[in-house]
Amino acid sequence: MRELKNEELGSVAGGLQCTPANSYYGITDGSSVGQDLINIYEGLVAATSHMIERVATSF
Repeated sequence: MRELKNEELGSVAGGLQCTPANSYYGITDGSSVGQDLINIYEGLVAATSHMIERVATSF
């Protein structure tokens, strides 16, 4: 068995073709990365708050 080349890793993982010059590891639109992370964080905070409220009101 041979080792995979960088160009082949994305295809095996189910993603798009990897480009060695891509410094964001598969993210082609680097301008929205920060906003995406903020949205994920806010979603997690909202879900956690909802769960805490449901547990607190169940008593």
